[in-house]
Amino acid sequence: MKSVYCVFALLTAMVAGAQQTPAPSVSDPATSAPAAAKPAAPAPARKVDRAAAYYHYTLAHLYEEQVAMYGRSELVTKAIEEYRQAIEADPTSEYLTSALAELYTRAGRIRDAVLEAQDILKRDPNNLEAHKLLGRIYLKSLGDVQAGTASDSVLKLAIEQWEQIVKLEPDSVDDRLLLGRLYKVNNDLRKAEEQFKTAVKLQPDSEDAVTTLALFYTEEGDSTRAAEVLSSVPDAARSAKLYSVLGYAYEQQKEYKKAIDAYRKAAELDRDNLDAIRGLAENLMNDGQTDAALEQYKIIADANPDDAQTYLRMAEIYRRRGQFDLALTNLTKAESMVQDSMEVPYNRAAVYQAQGRYDEAAQILQDLLKKTDKTDNNYSQGEKNNRALFLERLGTIYRDNSNTTLAIETFRKMLTLGDENAERGYQQIIDSYREAKLWQQATDIAKEAVQKLPNDRDLKMVYAAQLSDMGQPDEALQQVKSLLKGTPEDRDVYIRLAQIDSRLKRWQDAEDNLNKAAQLSTKDEDQKYVDFLRGSNYERQKKYDQAEQVFRKLLAGDPQNAAVLNYLGYMLADRGSKLDEALIMIKKAVELDPANGAYLDSLGWAYFKLGKYELAEDNLTRASQHMGADPTVQAHLGDLYQKTGRLKLAVAHWDRAIQEWNKTVAAEVDSDEMAKTQKDLESAKVKLAKESSEQK
Repeated sequence: MKSVYCVFALLTAMVAGAQQTPAPSVSDPATSAPAAAKPAAPAPARKVDRAAAYYHYTLAHLYEEQVAMYGRSELVTKAIEEYRQAIEADPTSEYLTSALAELYTRAGRIRDAVLEAQDILKRDPNNLEAHKLLGRIYLKSLGDVQAGTASDSVLKLAIEQWEQIVKLEPDSVDDRLLLGRLYKVNNDLRKAEEQFKTAVKLQPDSEDAVTTLALFYTEEGDSTRAAEVLSSVPDAARSAKLYSVLGYAYEQQKEYKKAIDAYRKAAELDRDNLDAIRGLAENLMNDGQTDAALEQYKIIADANPDDAQTYLRMAEIYRRRGQFDLALTNLTKAESMVQDSMEVPYNRAAVYQAQGRYDEAAQILQDLLKKTDKTDNNYSQGEKNNRALFLERLGTIYRDNSNTTLAIETFRKMLTLGDENAERGYQQIIDSYREAKLWQQATDIAKEAVQKLPNDRDLKMVYAAQLSDMGQPDEALQQVKSLLKGTPEDRDVYIRLAQIDSRLKRWQDAEDNLNKAAQLSTKDEDQKYVDFLRGSNYERQKKYDQAEQVFRKLLAGDPQNAAVLNYLGYMLADRGSKLDEALIMIKKAVELDPANGAYLDSLGWAYFKLGKYELAEDNLTRASQHMGADPTVQAHLGDLYQKTGRLKLAVAHWDRAIQEWNKTVAAEVDSDEMAKTQKDLESAKVKLAKESSEQK
């Protein structure tokens, strides 16, 4: 490396030669002419010494390089001094003033940098580099200041500069995207969209432009337009990044199969893209393909063993599959990688709840609530949301443990944590009262919810459904119909009308409302739900062939749909039809949701119909542990014990079934099933009495 002395000597020689031969100018050609003398005070124009300017500029540049190479900050001052002398030698040079402003910026002397750039713009309002320099300074300042008035003013200054930049450089895609992002931060969405669309128009094959516009639509809740923008790019031109954004857009639409396909292609194009693999795994989970999702998470864990979120997701899958030991093992791994995590203990509590370890699960949630407690109740909205999650989980634990009073007390604490959390709290309280067959209390709390949250349409429909169950169907239907607005949001209203009509056995009205809901169902998932309700409506009318046709069509498009698998499987088993196929369906539903009491009851009943009484007893007993107050479960246990010669146990369970039916609203009572159970109970009691008399 040459010594500094040698470099200085070389520069001196270059300057000496430049004094004899004109040196290349570093001034702006548009402003390099000497200024004219003032008429009032004639004086010779100041002579521009370009050789001296070049000399001092070169020294300044040399000092800058040394600062960068060796970190010698004291040389910054020398560089600034040299730039000053260069500008004094050639005050017309915008290049030199821009370079000095850049140096001020790198040195952290932002005020000086701004003043230099502003001086340039006073002399030359169309100086692109000066606008960009000011724009970059304001952008950096945006990241440094706290939210509030200061950041708002800096944001406006940044927008002003980039608006000028776009005028001076209208064909720059990068400038358009940056200005659009600034508009978006400023919540000027129309202008933001305009810039993003212009960027795509300027360069339709720009991945950055296309994905930015698509993400803009997705974040604004218009994932359909986002998918349209991305789909306009030919398959051959799509990159891994574009496929990932497309997958995200489909995910927001809940088009999980399309999202899976997009993320899978992204992963194929870039096998090291763990984000694409993670997106694939998440959507496989959303689609109910837990085995396939687990395979993808294992790939991520192998590539990045320190990713705690991956172990959390794997734990969730194992919990859903009833593999609780593996779930806890993965939670322990995640816990070792994160400090003071709330997500890990929350998920551990969920596993304990599924295992029936209610006291341990409750203790974890209580500890989380204490940990996040504030004596002044001054919570941010994020903190409120976390507390609502903890309270909701804790309430369901109490409810699962048959402690309705404590569950309701817990859910009530959600009501002060914001409207969305309050809505969920009210819903849980209503469900808790219904599960305890406290129908009037459920209706009263639904009325309170509507009064406290008068703009919540869902709660209004819940209250109307309660009124219908309590014997006021016409008033209930009128209240729901009043919510119709002639907009796509009417779909949910028609579904609620159909559900109320079905419970009232007004079959044709229910069918008509389902047809209207189907017309407003633009998403595949929405259409499937309407079809599911249609199948249920047929089954309740005992139109079994039509119901089976609907359910089989649903399974053809979604073979992992646990609710459909269970419904069709139970319907077949209950009629003694296609028992082997019914058993396969129900077992699959239980695999997908092993803690679901209704599915366990279906499985036990299928085994009973097949004459496999030990397996039937095991699953019906487990179902009773989850939903002991369900009369159908008790009736099934009674049938099992009667069939296996344990008549006293049969009587006990049949009697419990009748008691539970008597506490149930008419809409939820299967009169045929109740009549059969009553007849079996009376016959069994007569038989037991006769046996007792004979023994005497």
